[in-house]
Amino acid sequence: MNIETSIDPVAECSILIKFNSEPNDHLSWVIGQISQTLSNQLGPWVMNVTPSFTTILIDYLPHRISIFEFVPYLEHLVTEALKGMPEHHSSNMIELPIYYDLSVGPDLELYRQQGLDIDSVIDAHHSQVYTVGAIGFTAGFAFLTDVDERIRQPRKASPRVMLPKGSVGIANNQTAIYPCESPGGWNIIGNCPVDLYHPDASPISPFSIGSQVKFYPIDLEEFTQLGGTISEGWQ
Repeated sequence: MNIETSIDPVAECSILIKFNSEPNDHLSWVIGQISQTLSNQLGPWVMNVTPSFTTILIDYLPHRISIFEFVPYLEHLVTEALKGMPEHHSSNMIELPIYYDLSVGPDLELYRQQGLDIDSVIDAHHSQVYTVGAIGFTAGFAFLTDVDERIRQPRKASPRVMLPKGSVGIANNQTAIYPCESPGGWNIIGNCPVDLYHPDASPISPFSIGSQVKFYPIDLEEFTQLGGTISEGWQ
Protein backbone atom coordinates (compact mmCIF):
# COMPACT_ATOMS: atom_id res chain seq x y z
CA MET A 1 0.00 0.00 0.00
CA ASN A 2 1.40 3.38 -1.01
CA ILE A 3 0.96 6.02 1.71
CA GLU A 4 3.66 8.56 2.45
CA THR A 5 4.62 8.86 6.10
CA SER A 6 6.82 11.05 8.23
CA ILE A 7 8.31 10.20 11.63
CA ASP A 8 9.43 13.05 13.88
CA PRO A 9 10.21 13.64 17.56
CA VAL A 10 7.59 15.94 19.09
CA ALA A 11 8.74 15.87 22.72
CA GLU A 12 11.59 14.52 24.79
CA CYS A 13 10.12 11.01 24.89
CA SER A 14 7.49 11.14 22.14
CA ILE A 15 7.57 10.44 18.42
CA LEU A 16 4.75 11.18 15.98
CA ILE A 17 4.11 9.09 12.88
CA LYS A 18 2.08 11.04 10.30
CA PHE A 19 0.21 9.36 7.46
CA ASN A 20 -0.01 11.89 4.65
CA SER A 21 -3.48 11.05 3.43
CA GLU A 22 -6.99 12.36 3.91
CA PRO A 23 -8.82 10.64 6.79
CA ASN A 24 -11.06 7.84 5.59
CA ASP A 25 -12.41 4.48 6.72
CA HIS A 26 -9.58 2.47 5.20
CA LEU A 27 -6.85 4.72 6.60
CA SER A 28 -8.37 4.35 10.08
CA TRP A 29 -8.22 0.58 9.70
CA VAL A 30 -4.61 0.71 8.45
CA ILE A 31 -3.56 2.91 11.37
CA GLY A 32 -5.26 0.54 13.78
CA GLN A 33 -3.46 -2.47 12.30
CA ILE A 34 -0.07 -0.74 12.33
CA SER A 35 -0.61 0.44 15.91
CA GLN A 36 -1.19 -3.13 17.00
CA THR A 37 1.95 -4.26 15.16
CA LEU A 38 4.01 -1.54 16.81
CA SER A 39 2.65 -2.39 20.26
CA ASN A 40 3.65 -6.02 19.73
CA GLN A 41 7.09 -5.27 18.31
CA LEU A 42 8.13 -2.41 20.58
CA GLY A 43 6.80 -3.79 23.88
CA PRO A 44 9.65 -3.12 26.38
CA TRP A 45 10.68 0.15 24.72
CA VAL A 46 7.39 2.04 24.81
CA MET A 47 4.87 3.33 27.34
CA ASN A 48 2.01 4.14 24.97
CA VAL A 49 1.06 3.70 21.32
CA THR A 50 -1.82 6.09 20.62
CA PRO A 51 -3.48 6.00 17.19
CA SER A 52 -5.65 8.83 15.86
CA PHE A 53 -7.24 9.88 12.57
CA THR A 54 -4.00 10.35 10.59
CA THR A 55 -1.27 9.82 13.19
CA ILE A 56 0.22 7.45 15.74
CA LEU A 57 1.87 8.96 18.81
CA ILE A 58 4.50 6.81 20.50
CA ASP A 59 5.77 7.53 24.01
CA TYR A 60 9.02 5.63 24.42
CA LEU A 61 11.57 4.97 27.16
CA PRO A 62 14.85 6.71 26.26
CA HIS A 63 16.79 4.86 28.94
CA ARG A 64 16.05 1.61 27.08
CA ILE A 65 16.69 2.73 23.50
CA SER A 66 18.24 5.88 22.04
CA ILE A 67 16.35 8.04 19.57
CA PHE A 68 19.09 7.38 17.00
CA GLU A 69 18.24 3.68 17.08
CA PHE A 70 14.54 4.05 17.63
CA VAL A 71 13.53 6.29 14.71
CA PRO A 72 15.23 4.17 11.99
CA TYR A 73 13.69 1.04 13.50
CA LEU A 74 10.25 2.68 13.50
CA GLU A 75 10.71 3.70 9.87
CA HIS A 76 11.54 0.10 8.99
CA LEU A 77 8.54 -1.33 10.88
CA VAL A 78 6.07 1.14 9.36
CA THR A 79 7.42 0.68 5.82
CA GLU A 80 7.23 -3.10 6.06
CA ALA A 81 3.75 -2.97 7.61
CA LEU A 82 2.45 -0.74 4.83
CA LYS A 83 3.84 -3.10 2.19
CA GLY A 84 1.64 -5.85 3.56
CA MET A 85 -1.54 -3.78 3.80
CA PRO A 86 -4.35 -4.53 1.33
CA GLU A 87 -5.92 -1.74 -0.71
CA HIS A 88 -9.32 -2.65 0.75
CA HIS A 89 -10.50 -4.29 3.95
CA SER A 90 -13.57 -5.56 5.76
CA SER A 91 -14.10 -4.39 9.33
CA ASN A 92 -16.06 -5.98 12.12
CA MET A 93 -19.45 -4.35 12.65
CA ILE A 94 -20.52 -3.34 16.16
CA GLU A 95 -24.28 -2.85 16.51
CA LEU A 96 -25.52 -0.91 19.53
CA PRO A 97 -29.02 -0.10 20.82
CA ILE A 98 -29.90 3.54 21.41
CA TYR A 99 -32.89 5.01 23.19
CA TYR A 100 -33.59 8.35 21.49
CA ASP A 101 -35.81 10.51 23.68
CA LEU A 102 -35.83 13.96 25.29
CA SER A 103 -35.63 12.31 28.72
CA VAL A 104 -32.11 11.04 27.90
CA GLY A 105 -31.30 13.27 24.91
CA PRO A 106 -32.19 16.83 25.89
CA ASP A 107 -30.42 18.35 22.89
CA LEU A 108 -33.02 16.84 20.58
CA GLU A 109 -34.92 19.98 21.60
CA LEU A 110 -32.15 22.07 20.01
CA TYR A 111 -32.84 20.46 16.64
CA ARG A 112 -36.56 21.08 17.01
CA GLN A 113 -35.87 24.75 17.74
CA GLN A 114 -33.88 24.86 14.51
CA GLY A 115 -36.88 23.60 12.56
CA LEU A 116 -35.82 19.96 12.23
CA ASP A 117 -38.22 17.12 12.88
CA ILE A 118 -36.95 14.97 15.77
CA ASP A 119 -37.84 11.71 14.00
CA SER A 120 -35.78 12.84 11.00
CA VAL A 121 -32.83 13.59 13.27
CA ILE A 122 -33.09 10.13 14.82
CA ASP A 123 -33.35 8.46 11.41
CA ALA A 124 -30.32 10.37 10.13
CA HIS A 125 -28.26 9.36 13.16
CA HIS A 126 -29.02 5.64 13.22
CA SER A 127 -29.04 5.16 9.43
CA GLN A 128 -25.33 5.94 9.14
CA VAL A 129 -22.49 3.42 9.38
CA TYR A 130 -19.71 5.00 11.45
CA THR A 131 -15.99 4.31 11.68
CA VAL A 132 -13.88 4.51 14.83
CA GLY A 133 -11.30 7.15 13.95
CA ALA A 134 -9.74 7.67 17.37
CA ILE A 135 -10.07 6.54 20.97
CA GLY A 136 -9.38 8.89 23.85
CA PHE A 137 -10.65 11.58 26.22
CA THR A 138 -11.56 8.81 28.65
CA ALA A 139 -11.14 5.03 28.54
CA GLY A 140 -13.46 3.46 25.98
CA PHE A 141 -14.52 6.78 24.40
CA ALA A 142 -14.55 6.24 20.62
CA PHE A 143 -14.71 9.13 18.16
CA LEU A 144 -16.99 8.00 15.32
CA THR A 145 -17.16 9.56 11.85
CA ASP A 146 -18.97 10.78 9.78
CA VAL A 147 -22.22 12.28 11.04
CA ASP A 148 -24.84 13.19 8.43
CA GLU A 149 -24.34 16.85 7.48
CA ARG A 150 -27.99 17.63 8.25
CA ILE A 151 -27.58 16.93 11.97
CA ARG A 152 -24.10 18.22 12.70
CA GLN A 153 -23.84 20.60 15.64
CA PRO A 154 -20.80 22.39 17.14
CA ARG A 155 -19.56 21.49 20.60
CA LYS A 156 -21.23 23.41 23.37
CA ALA A 157 -19.46 26.58 24.48
CA SER A 158 -19.99 25.51 28.11
CA PRO A 159 -19.70 21.73 28.77
CA ARG A 160 -22.12 20.08 31.15
CA VAL A 161 -20.61 19.29 34.53
CA MET A 162 -21.72 15.65 34.39
CA LEU A 163 -23.34 13.39 31.80
CA PRO A 164 -24.86 9.98 32.57
CA LYS A 165 -23.08 6.85 31.42
CA GLY A 166 -24.20 5.86 27.94
CA SER A 167 -25.02 9.39 26.75
CA VAL A 168 -24.90 9.61 22.96
CA GLY A 169 -23.54 12.89 21.64
CA ILE A 170 -22.78 14.78 18.45
CA ALA A 171 -19.99 17.32 17.95
CA ASN A 172 -19.40 18.62 14.42
CA ASN A 173 -18.93 15.60 12.12
CA GLN A 174 -18.42 13.11 14.97
CA THR A 175 -20.64 11.13 17.28
CA ALA A 176 -19.73 9.17 20.41
CA ILE A 177 -21.04 7.36 23.46
CA TYR A 178 -19.81 8.40 26.89
CA PRO A 179 -18.83 5.02 28.40
CA CYS A 180 -18.78 6.38 31.94
CA GLU A 181 -20.37 9.23 33.86
CA SER A 182 -18.34 12.23 32.77
CA PRO A 183 -18.30 15.96 32.07
CA GLY A 184 -18.98 16.64 28.41
CA GLY A 185 -19.63 19.33 25.82
CA TRP A 186 -21.28 17.27 23.08
CA ASN A 187 -24.94 17.59 22.07
CA ILE A 188 -26.79 14.69 23.73
CA ILE A 189 -29.53 13.00 21.71
CA GLY A 190 -29.96 9.58 23.36
CA ASN A 191 -28.54 6.89 25.58
CA CYS A 192 -26.99 3.45 25.04
CA PRO A 193 -27.80 0.99 27.88
CA VAL A 194 -24.94 -1.39 26.97
CA ASP A 195 -21.77 -1.27 29.09
CA LEU A 196 -18.88 -0.20 26.86
CA TYR A 197 -16.09 -0.05 29.42
CA HIS A 198 -14.86 -3.16 31.24
CA PRO A 199 -11.71 -2.20 33.21
CA ASP A 200 -11.10 -5.76 34.45
CA ALA A 201 -11.52 -7.44 31.05
CA SER A 202 -9.41 -7.69 27.93
CA PRO A 203 -10.17 -5.85 25.79
CA ILE A 204 -11.60 -3.18 28.05
CA SER A 205 -13.76 -1.82 25.21
CA PRO A 206 -15.38 -3.29 22.07
CA PHE A 207 -13.96 -0.44 19.98
CA SER A 208 -10.74 -0.45 18.01
CA ILE A 209 -9.43 1.96 15.40
CA GLY A 210 -11.10 1.20 12.05
CA SER A 211 -14.04 -0.73 13.53
CA GLN A 212 -17.44 0.09 12.08
CA VAL A 213 -20.41 0.96 14.28
CA LYS A 214 -24.14 0.91 13.56
CA PHE A 215 -26.87 2.13 15.92
CA TYR A 216 -30.44 0.90 16.07
CA PRO A 217 -33.30 2.59 17.95
CA ILE A 218 -35.08 0.94 20.87
CA ASP A 219 -38.12 1.92 22.94
CA LEU A 220 -38.30 2.69 26.64
CA GLU A 221 -39.27 -0.86 27.60
CA GLU A 222 -36.26 -2.41 25.87
CA PHE A 223 -34.00 0.35 27.18
CA THR A 224 -35.06 -0.50 30.73
CA GLN A 225 -34.75 -4.25 30.16
CA LEU A 226 -31.17 -3.74 28.98
CA GLY A 227 -30.30 -1.90 32.18
CA GLY A 228 -30.83 1.68 31.07
CA THR A 229 -31.89 4.32 33.56
CA ILE A 230 -33.18 7.86 33.17
CA SER A 231 -31.25 10.37 35.28
CA GLU A 232 -33.06 13.34 36.75
CA GLY A 233 -31.85 16.90 36.94
CA TRP A 234 -28.69 16.69 34.81
CA GLN A 235 -29.96 18.48 31.67
